[in-house]
Amino acid sequence: MKQPVTFYSEGFQLVGDVYYPEGLQPGETRAGIVLCHGYTGVKDLYLPDNARVLNQAGYIVLTFDYKGWGDSEGSKSRLAPYSRVYDVLAAVTFLGSLPQVDEDAIGIYGTSYGGATVVWAGAIDARVKCIVSVVGIGHGARWMRSVRRPDEWFDLLERSKTDRVERAQKGASEFVERSEILLPDRQSAELAAAARRDNPAAVSSIPLEYVDDTLLFNPEWVVDKIAPRPILFITSDNDRLVPPEESEQLYARAGEPKKLVVLEGYGHYEVYEEPAFSEVMNPTVAWYETYLPARR
Repeated sequence: MKQPVTFYSEGFQLVGDVYYPEGLQPGETRAGIVLCHGYTGVKDLYLPDNARVLNQAGYIVLTFDYKGWGDSEGSKSRLAPYSRVYDVLAAVTFLGSLPQVDEDAIGIYGTSYGGATVVWAGAIDARVKCIVSVVGIGHGARWMRSVRRPDEWFDLLERSKTDRVERAQKGASEFVERSEILLPDRQSAELAAAARRDNPAAVSSIPLEYVDDTLLFNPEWVVDKIAPRPILFITSDNDRLVPPEESEQLYARAGEPKKLVVLEGYGHYEVYEEPAFSEVMNPTVAWYETYLPARR
């Protein structure tokens, strides 16, 4: 069962959905999981499938849109990575306030850039008991540099510098095509385009300030603060949008308990479709069942 909800982060109203598992009895509480989408995603893109699988495992699940995304309030289409972390923590608070949720048993799950967001959120808030980061980013500059030729990289930095001055002087960032910042990989670009065509909340242009935002947000700085709470990393050896090195470096810096799962042969957006989707969700459910059982 899906129930639309609203809650607040830094004074802005966020829009979300709570997914309840079948068989939930009156007065019973279950563990809850907050799902976090990626760079330019929205809650209804991919995440309902994750919620369905986690419901089947007995969990209560919350999806939501960050500030300025979907129907949530706030400046539209901004990355604002540190603000997103506060959105996640507000989501944890809201989910824990529901009478059906055990507030001491809440996990978070993030995919793509959401995989970076949940690392940071988990590192600074001990209320988060279990974390899963899928095809996530560990170091913004390394990631953006790794998927570009040298000329493209230096051109992007120059455009970003010019835009930084414009923002300081005039208060607004230039909007550009999404693909100019988030380079499409030929391997799975059509899968992403097809999913976005079917979602009216998906955006096609984003501000150049995304570059600075990305360069200044490096979850590697804080991933070691999560231990002794558990974290699972899932990546793919053939991801050409977010190379596996990103998850590997996060894993190397994390404390125990931790685990790294490397899928074989899948591109970035292929992890949202079968058969890769099950290869993501099977270890995810197993991780939560080990460290965050749905029922206590």
